[in-house]
Amino acid sequence: MTFPNIPLQADYVIVGGGTAGLVLAYRLSEDPAKSVVVLEAGKDLTADPRVQIPAMWTGMMGSEGYWQLQTTPQCALNNRVIKPTQGKLLGGSSAINGQAFIAPSALVYDTWEKMGAEGWGWKDIQPYYKKSYTLQMPDPATCAHLGIGDWVDENIQGSSGPLKVSFPAVIDDPLAKAWVDTFEALGHKITADPFSGRSVGGYSNMATVDFETKARSHSATQCGLPAKQRPGVSILTEAFVEKIIFDRKTATGVKVIIDGHSYNVGAKEEVILSCGAFNTPKLLELSGVGRKEILDKYSIPVVVDNPNVGENLQDHLMSGISFEAVDGVVTGDRLMRQEPEAIQEAMSLYHEHKAGPFTIGGIQSSAFMPCLDENGNRDPKYVKELMDRCLSKPEYREQAIREIFEQCDSPTCSQFMFLCQANLHETGTSFVGKELLPGNFVSLGIIQGIPFSRGSVHIASRNPEDKQTIDPRYFSHPLDLEIMARNLLDVEKLHKAEPLSKYFKTNGRRNHPDAFLTDLDSAKKYLRDTASTTYHPCGTACMLPWEKGGVVDAKLRVYGTKNLRVCDSSILPLVMVGNIMTAVYAIAERGADIIKADH
Repeated sequence: MTFPNIPLQADYVIVGGGTAGLVLAYRLSEDPAKSVVVLEAGKDLTADPRVQIPAMWTGMMGSEGYWQLQTTPQCALNNRVIKPTQGKLLGGSSAINGQAFIAPSALVYDTWEKMGAEGWGWKDIQPYYKKSYTLQMPDPATCAHLGIGDWVDENIQGSSGPLKVSFPAVIDDPLAKAWVDTFEALGHKITADPFSGRSVGGYSNMATVDFETKARSHSATQCGLPAKQRPGVSILTEAFVEKIIFDRKTATGVKVIIDGHSYNVGAKEEVILSCGAFNTPKLLELSGVGRKEILDKYSIPVVVDNPNVGENLQDHLMSGISFEAVDGVVTGDRLMRQEPEAIQEAMSLYHEHKAGPFTIGGIQSSAFMPCLDENGNRDPKYVKELMDRCLSKPEYREQAIREIFEQCDSPTCSQFMFLCQANLHETGTSFVGKELLPGNFVSLGIIQGIPFSRGSVHIASRNPEDKQTIDPRYFSHPLDLEIMARNLLDVEKLHKAEPLSKYFKTNGRRNHPDAFLTDLDSAKKYLRDTASTTYHPCGTACMLPWEKGGVVDAKLRVYGTKNLRVCDSSILPLVMVGNIMTAVYAIAERGADIIKADH
């Protein structure tokens, strides 16, 4: 049985209609002579208010818009099981995340190139950041309030890309200004436009929110839907790809299940995997590309024996402390507690005036910060001594990270402010938790920079419906806990610094009984109890030379195969400092140009 609206062949077959996959479809279909099919396992939820309205992103957690995944028990996190879910819908994780649009560190890309990813240095990738988005600036008064007039560089920022990006903080929010002013008072004012790749310090960050409509801007609305209007493009949702079809080592298409029926969709030129860090290695292994011992265990014929598939899994841990706010400070706590009056008021403001708390998603205030000494200063000797204690004989990847961190202005973490209570210790519920205290809270948090720890993701059977085994091995490297504990103590100090401190109650409540930190030991205990994923998995189909752990080459081609590429977060040799969404957009933009040049 066949359905007439399902194309059974195209020039490019893209598996995954997420952040990267829809950018690829948008760019590859700019050539009207090329046909493109996108196969997305999830639904089209572009009209769902939980996707459209920025503040409703937490309402998507645990819904049909997520891949329902979980890790093995993590021994360094008190054997907690973490749920590192990703988006399962048109737009992927760009349609369900907190919308923070965070810049990268140039040092990471330059390190990629040193590690063997030829042609992927900062000078090569920076133009593709600019190409991916359009920055929408607020009015001059808001610019001054948020402190962005001093650093926004029009020569660096995007001005013509499909994604719409704006600043979520508003002029009547005193906390956004207090954040910027506090970092300046501490000597950590932002040093440059973050998208220069050479910036540290506190600033008001951007978000993927359309300034005019105050709706989420993501790959489905800005790339997928426009591409779908082109005659050669088909974007199919609820289309579950079970395997890649090979003729010897040449990818000729994929087997997909749609409405209970099986189809073979042929690729005249290429199959491109954009399934993310968990599903891309899963599909490779199910198709016979992976470690021979794993494939043999499940009686899967070996196409390419590559033991690197599914290895090198990296993710950022995050934690933080929620501090009780002084009376009169408006936060999102009433909305998170589902108080009817607050929801009605916010909804009216949003629909009638495109204003109010529903226009803001996750974070609006960020900072890239180096590892500071006990006096709050940047001291390379302090970091070097820490590295010497924990890295006796570093292997090449460890040495690469060490060289990044030992540079004086290199960030070892991201700090952020979230205007609501966040109970990360409620493992397995949501970002904000369910047992919310009364009152208003402001959360100050940290996100790891580049973790030394690495894990893996592998199939658990030959059945495509079965979930993969995910083991991030969080804190398995001792330096990760040492660095993150020091970063967390900086958050404890930050809440006491003026002018931010005047918005917190003296001796006020906190979100966790152990959230009163005094030393490294208390910080480490708190992290083991509370640290959780930031939903930034990557690295499992690494872009490096084969002998250094690679799965794809610098042109994104899967080693040992023909007509098969990977373009998503799984190719990252090292995770970025900060949120990886901007990197995925830029990589997809560059990936499209690489593919076009080859054809």
